[in-house]
Amino acid sequence: MPRITAASNAAQRAETRRRILTAFGELLFTHGLPGLTMTDVARHAGVGRTAVYNYYADMEQLLIAYALDETERFIDDLRDSLAALENPVDRLALYVRAQVEDLSRRHLPPGPAMAAVLSPSSFAKLADHVGELNLLLQDILRDGIASGYLPPTDVEQLARLIHGTLSSSAARGNGAEAEELEERLVQTVRFIQLGAGARFDDGGLPARLS
Repeated sequence: MPRITAASNAAQRAETRRRILTAFGELLFTHGLPGLTMTDVARHAGVGRTAVYNYYADMEQLLIAYALDETERFIDDLRDSLAALENPVDRLALYVRAQVEDLSRRHLPPGPAMAAVLSPSSFAKLADHVGELNLLLQDILRDGIASGYLPPTDVEQLARLIHGTLSSSAARGNGAEAEELEERLVQTVRFIQLGAGARFDDGGLPARLS
């Protein structure tokens, strides 16, 4: 019998973990968190229940692992996309669109609900990653102010208001048709841009404030 190398073992573990997290995310989207069990996840992932417990001791560990994994990948992809745009108002639009689409796709419970099911230490881990997103948004806003595209304001307060709007916009999209979702998303993007103080020329392009 051929000997399995360490590299093969590592690849197999990574693949199993990915299948578990993917299955968990799909079940979150279709069924939500209440009533979801490790057995459900194992069945959906096509692995034994014991295999799930080999990686995650309970539902809390699985939930935080999924949330952290998704958030890390989202932040990395978002940073790459933002780096391709020069204008801060355009970057704000990209940030808003990406956040609403991601919140709708992942179907994670909102912050207060997460705090209710996670231990303080686990919730703190998630909060650290959410804080990275908050800092990313604040950087966009500060750049917009410094370059004259946005008026001076309390950036931290504005970022909190924007994130609140994003969460509610994602929640309202449940069950809507694709065209309706896109229309709402476009409206949300422009609403937040205007709320932040952005102005546009006759061609719809961001304009510096006079």
